[in-house]
Amino acid sequence: MRVLVMTAVEVEREAVRRGLNGDSRFDVKLAGVGPIAAAVHTATVLAAADYDLVVSAGIGGGFVGQAEVGSLVVANEIIAADLGVQTLEGFSSLDEMGFGSTRVQVSSNLAARLTDAMHTAGLQVHIGPVITVSTATGTAATASELAARVPGAAAEAMEGYGVASAAHSRGIPVLEIRAISNAVGPRDRDAWRIGDALKALEAASSVIVEVLV
Repeated sequence: MRVLVMTAVEVEREAVRRGLNGDSRFDVKLAGVGPIAAAVHTATVLAAADYDLVVSAGIGGGFVGQAEVGSLVVANEIIAADLGVQTLEGFSSLDEMGFGSTRVQVSSNLAARLTDAMHTAGLQVHIGPVITVSTATGTAATASELAARVPGAAAEAMEGYGVASAAHSRGIPVLEIRAISNAVGPRDRDAWRIGDALKALEAASSVIVEVLV
């Protein structure tokens, strides 16, 4: 199996590479920040080489009550939560408008196997929807709105849907893994634990090696 892992920024890529420990089956590339950059860069890589699996990996925000800071989330669905239109009656997604889909399904078998392996390794992990946004949430009101829009949403990030869309367009299975550095809601940088999240991401990446033998 040949696996492409896409991270937004270099510190995430370094954490993933440490966890993979030089495993030659994996290529770790930069997606850039945001769904558009992620889709473009992932599509460019996929046009140049063949892969059996694509993984969007990095740190992200966790929804309170679903994924605590320092834990991991494995996506069971990747959703573009702000792709749609705002009306007087509220938000309508692209799906509701009939113009396409805001959801990309993951490889459910691999997601379940990976989650079980993380549990076995003693990692704190939750499986649930991971939403992609173009603007990171910074208020309690927006966090509540997104949680209501996507029931059970576990984590928020900015690249998953872009990476997943590029993989899906080529019929390649996809996964998303997020290490939680902060709670989704009001931005309190003093409470962020980016270092702990990067360590969790490294640990998760070492488990990927074991699962994809």
